[in-house]
Amino acid sequence: MDTTTPPLVVTVVIGSNRHGRFGPVVADWLLTHVHDRPDLALQVVDVADTDHLPTTLAPTPEATTALSGITPKLSSADAFVVLTPEYNHSFPAGLKNLIDWHYTEWRAKPVALVSYGGLAGGLRAVEHLRQVFAELHAVTVRDTVSFHNAGASFDDRGLPKDPTAPDAAAKAMLDQLVWWGRALKEAREARPYSA
Repeated sequence: MDTTTPPLVVTVVIGSNRHGRFGPVVADWLLTHVHDRPDLALQVVDVADTDHLPTTLAPTPEATTALSGITPKLSSADAFVVLTPEYNHSFPAGLKNLIDWHYTEWRAKPVALVSYGGLAGGLRAVEHLRQVFAELHAVTVRDTVSFHNAGASFDDRGLPKDPTAPDAAAKAMLDQLVWWGRALKEAREARPYSA
């Protein structure tokens, strides 16, 4: 890495707010990988902290309060990693609500996707998120990380039982995120994006 280039600001979005969720286990593993990269500066948005975000997209005082801690982390991000479970072949409503409350924050920025679930490992949720982010003019990176049968993939310390494949997948995904993040940041600085 070029030490004269400042790190990209990456916001990790933890997309589940379900009681008893498994997301924090996967998130802790993911955050370790992001922390280990000197080319990334980390921010976290947890959907579970946005329980008071209204489901009606109207600029109410409640919405303003709920968004006050989230919007700056999304606005200042150069790139995103969205962590999602798969519920009923898609991603959770709380994550969709958080995404829908923002528009310009996602535009012309890359999004990496990490998923977990049962047999499909959350990959159907990932494919739905690709469509949503395309509509918001964001670029999803090709490589993902997915945990199939996630509960059985981690030990009681919250570490992957076999870290080889997920660690390699995380490196490839984050390498792509950095490339897209730098390219899109330079492009936005040279010429503002308009949709």
